[in-house]
Amino acid sequence: MKRPLLNSSLTLAVSTLVIAGAGVPAVAAAPGPQPQASHSKAVQDANAQVAAHPDAVKAGADDRFVVTNVQVDADGTRHVHFNRTYRGLPVRGGDVVVHSAPNGTLDSTSLTQAAPLSLSVTPSVTDQQAIAKAAKLFHGTRGSSTAVLTVDVTGASPKLVWEVVLNGTGADRAPSHLHVLVDAVTGATGQSWDSFSAFLPDGTKRAKGKAAPIAVSAPAALAAAASTGTGKGYQVGNVSVSTTQNSTTSYTLKDPVRGNGETRDAQNQTATNDSPPAGWGVAFNDADNVWGNNALTDRATVAVDAHYGIQATWDFYKNVLGRNGIKNDGVGARSFVHYGTNYDNAGWDDASFAMIYGDGAVGSKPFTEIDVAGHEMSHGVTAATAGLIYSGDAGGLNEATSDIMGTMVEFNANSPADAPDYLIGEKIDINGNGTPLRWMDDPSKDGKSVKCWSSTTKNLNPHYSSGVGNHFFYLLAVGSGQSQWGNSPTCDGSTVAGIGNDASTKIWYRALSVYMTSNTDYPGARTATVKAAKDLYGAGSTQCAAVEKAWSAVSVAPTATTCGGTTPPPTGDNLLLNPGFESGATSWTGSSGVITNDAGAAPRTGSYYAWLDGYGSAHTDTLSQSVSIPATATAPKLTFWNRISTAETGTTAYDTLKVQVVNGTTTTTLATYSNADATSGYVQRTLDLSAFKGKTVTIKFTGTEDSSLQTSFLIDDTSVTAG
Repeated sequence: MKRPLLNSSLTLAVSTLVIAGAGVPAVAAAPGPQPQASHSKAVQDANAQVAAHPDAVKAGADDRFVVTNVQVDADGTRHVHFNRTYRGLPVRGGDVVVHSAPNGTLDSTSLTQAAPLSLSVTPSVTDQQAIAKAAKLFHGTRGSSTAVLTVDVTGASPKLVWEVVLNGTGADRAPSHLHVLVDAVTGATGQSWDSFSAFLPDGTKRAKGKAAPIAVSAPAALAAAASTGTGKGYQVGNVSVSTTQNSTTSYTLKDPVRGNGETRDAQNQTATNDSPPAGWGVAFNDADNVWGNNALTDRATVAVDAHYGIQATWDFYKNVLGRNGIKNDGVGARSFVHYGTNYDNAGWDDASFAMIYGDGAVGSKPFTEIDVAGHEMSHGVTAATAGLIYSGDAGGLNEATSDIMGTMVEFNANSPADAPDYLIGEKIDINGNGTPLRWMDDPSKDGKSVKCWSSTTKNLNPHYSSGVGNHFFYLLAVGSGQSQWGNSPTCDGSTVAGIGNDASTKIWYRALSVYMTSNTDYPGARTATVKAAKDLYGAGSTQCAAVEKAWSAVSVAPTATTCGGTTPPPTGDNLLLNPGFESGATSWTGSSGVITNDAGAAPRTGSYYAWLDGYGSAHTDTLSQSVSIPATATAPKLTFWNRISTAETGTTAYDTLKVQVVNGTTTTTLATYSNADATSGYVQRTLDLSAFKGKTVTIKFTGTEDSSLQTSFLIDDTSVTAG
């Protein structure tokens, strides 16, 4: 018997999953103050929909859901983000967004968890043993440590893990919150990441020279009233800064207009144990409300840069995207300048809701550039919305979001001292030769980032896998080829026309805040941005079509969600008969039961699909059809939609799907896919048939499964076209 493969479509299935021997899952309200009335109604209706349709969120009887975020659109459409627990344990990657119509009925859901959970939550490894294992990965001065028993669904199969957090100061002297997943059954260490978001990836170095001055500032009096000061920054030049007037002769770098966002002097100290507390460092005071001198001889000079960065980031999110602060709660962030001695980095610490800026290595420039500020504080926005985890494709999307939004902060500020561009960190001169840290037009220029997506992109450091998202955004906003901003190639040789920053930014932000979840991958980001573009500009809009074209141009293939609702058929007549299997096994030859409408999995469209393998034992399934390819064909091709779901782990190909062409006694394998190519949904595959023009051949799919752990290969909506 095949192992059940539950439908992971983002749209609610028609039928409701009945969980044997159990009631519907409970839904808990989030702690804290009650939301406004429209939000309360949205939460109430979403709770009811989750309880009534557990299949839509892949819920079992032991799941509980806690509301983390609510958005109600102008037309009343609701989007409620839930975190999931299983038997009382948090589920990493199990969050879901419930999208409801204005009347409260369920429209669709966004999630990446593929099936309801069923696993033991009894660990064989203690929390202290897990901490001891994880501690071997920490480099620096450790402070407090915690270990939370967690279900991790971000891999090929769910696991019970200890999520260990080791707080302290890293070897680079930055605040550190090192997360390490330790298998709660075997004790093996798995993924690790630091939730302190550093601007430079580990190991990045640059030139050294003279150090910045290290005199310290005096404490400030209590704030009293808003004022506008004159700033003379190092990176931003001469700007106005919003300050607080304490008395007729005393001002502080605190911005009462923007949620009391404050810039403080870290006095060249580094964080100890956990993170900078609220009262850490000292306030910047001034008697005449004139700050800095455009040079590093005055400690307030880089404070002007940082304070202006808070303003620029707040104003961008408020005026362009309607977001009231990083967490959308009207609270401003804190910035600490002169962090450490010659600290050569900057970063965002979401745990303390604060930015730190280093003065740079000896002879280098401080990190207080506008797009650096926008980049780092946008990590806070991502944490407060989709919550993208910092590994795999999701980690790349996390970094790309910060690069994209940091760049848009720079464009919105439009500073004469820092002219807008699509370069990341160009003014801090990372490489000592005037070049930036990253290029958005062609991310591969740095020698480490990737500009085209593949199934191996997820294995890169998020600073480098972000290149796919950066490249997509540049193509969407500017277009391909030569422009004043750069020269952007495409991975498929296509030409892309840009739609401008405004539309591109709003599409990305809506995708992030409404449709992405913590474990969204690049194909999922394509789905999310297409949905966002349809919401904002319509299914038939130029903007939506550009989103699809830009994703294809960075090698992220079409998903089931398109601007038209369903993907149009390929150009030309389909030479295959019964291509979507809706007539059952008619016209196809194959193993018994391969063409099916079994509810254990799901078609891409219609009611029938092909399901090869999925038994968890040694097995081979085949499916084939004969087709004549005209000699006059210009570009014949085979196209089909494929979903791969597996219980295997790792990158070894244990189970395979071969796509073959049989021509007489010769069999040609066009492509081989395996358990290592597992997908979160259906993806489109296109293969060249030019070698077979003028021949009658057999198109054949062969699925081979080894003796343990199932892999299911699903196929739907096939076509052979002459071009």
